[in-house]
Amino acid sequence: MLAGHSLGEYTALVCANALTFADAIKLVAARGRYMQEAVTEGSGAMAAIVGLEDATVLALCQQAKSADEIASPANYNSLGQVVVAGHRAAVERTIQLAKDQGAKLAMFIPVSVPSHCELMRPAAQRLMTQLATVALQQPQIPVVSNVDVSIYSDAQSIRDGLVRQLYSPVRWVETIQYFVNKGITTIVECGPNKILTGLNKRIDKRLELFPTLDRVHLEAVFKLENEGARNV
Repeated sequence: MLAGHSLGEYTALVCANALTFADAIKLVAARGRYMQEAVTEGSGAMAAIVGLEDATVLALCQQAKSADEIASPANYNSLGQVVVAGHRAAVERTIQLAKDQGAKLAMFIPVSVPSHCELMRPAAQRLMTQLATVALQQPQIPVVSNVDVSIYSDAQSIRDGLVRQLYSPVRWVETIQYFVNKGITTIVECGPNKILTGLNKRIDKRLELFPTLDRVHLEAVFKLENEGARNV
């Protein structure tokens, strides 16, 4: 099975032969441009909240928002780690409320756009038009959607998921729990670091986790493959 965190979902779809590499590059470039143009520079923000329950963070976002400023959970990254996004002032209020609530960490993340929140609706509309021009296939390897935590079934479900992903939270904790419930015991993180490996370890300590950030780690993955590992 495959899954990708936010932008990584495109990588997963390419690996599953649902989307060509060339089309993925075009989509990713357009996606980034649409997101950047959806908000005025400096008006949006994202922040990491660590040490509070998901429901508590959601309640704080509700408390922090106003009639014309929003804040909402954007990434459910790990147990006790949620990223929020929205208008900068509302996110700042959420940070202060989280600190008052006893969060271990509550701080802005240096990003250029407030991803996975309602401010990305205009970008999602533009991406929908772009996706209509791209050929998509049913994945040859099951890919789990960020939005629904379900397996993409066909081309239309992929288009729908990639559009909604822009303004919906990434449900990463539930994704890894879905893997475990389906019998997955080993996860290989493809990328230049091991951020997801760290998140996944905190979600379920029983998992065998393999990043691929350098030659040493890659060799461990190759050994895993040569030994005929299953449930990856």
